[in-house]
Amino acid sequence: MQALHSTHAGVLAVAYHECGPADGTPVFLMHGFPYDIHAYAQVAPPLAAAGCRVIVPYLRGFGPTRFLRADTPRSGEQAALGADLLALMDALQVPRAVLAGYDWGGRAACVVAALWPGRCAGLVSYNSYNIQDIARALEPDTPGNEHRLWYQYYFHSERGRAGLAKDRRAFTRLLWQLWSPLWRFDDASFERSAAAFDNPDFVEVVIHSYRHRFGLVPGDPAYAHIEGRLAAQPPIGVPAITFDGTDDGVRPPAPAQAAAHRFTAPRSHRIVPGVGHNMPQEVPHMFADAVLELVRGEPPRAD
Repeated sequence: MQALHSTHAGVLAVAYHECGPADGTPVFLMHGFPYDIHAYAQVAPPLAAAGCRVIVPYLRGFGPTRFLRADTPRSGEQAALGADLLALMDALQVPRAVLAGYDWGGRAACVVAALWPGRCAGLVSYNSYNIQDIARALEPDTPGNEHRLWYQYYFHSERGRAGLAKDRRAFTRLLWQLWSPLWRFDDASFERSAAAFDNPDFVEVVIHSYRHRFGLVPGDPAYAHIEGRLAAQPPIGVPAITFDGTDDGVRPPAPAQAAAHRFTAPRSHRIVPGVGHNMPQEVPHMFADAVLELVRGEPPRAD
């Protein structure tokens, strides 16, 4: 994924990889934290070979993507991520696309699918319905699930901000190991992605993201209207394939019925044995196959 393009989209100059025919079915592949576009290095080629126009952007705060103005808040809130994806679609003149992602990128895809369903031909979402319910964020979970989120609580403190800034690579590598305990990535794979964390806005965007989702800091006023709509936990009304991994170190797998009421169109929920949090990089063929199901217009089987 060497050749990069860049375009002004909303408040960002977005760096992105593109492959496949320009007139193919558009597919956006959205990475998470702390990963980058290389999560899709083995997903994008088969999609392009199948005739898709594949676009893989660096999120705000990652890689060569940059804010256009110094005074733009370095927000990591979910509304900003969704707005960035919508702005990129507009900038590239893509009226409708299949949206696929996980973690932060999956959240951006879910936001667009829920609020602008006419722009989404289908959704592939790891961790299912991935829109945050900020109003309930301070309700405690089980001790086991709270333990998984230690890094989020760490980021709530200035010690956590300093810790991330002090050694981004050691911190993010630890998260890779904890979140995907069965995935045996090598040093080269990690370093390819870790370069994206050298972005000058990385720390600020990350810290804001993990504070905002708990209601501890205000969001960017520019996205208040979007956050207001997301507070209602809007349903997703487009065909969707959702996944959970049995060995995800962030979120344990949930049965299909747990979020069934959040999907009003056909949806298939699939639990993948042995997969951690970075599904596209751990089982790229499975992720690509799910995208192609939606590209071909095959209705997801209802579970």
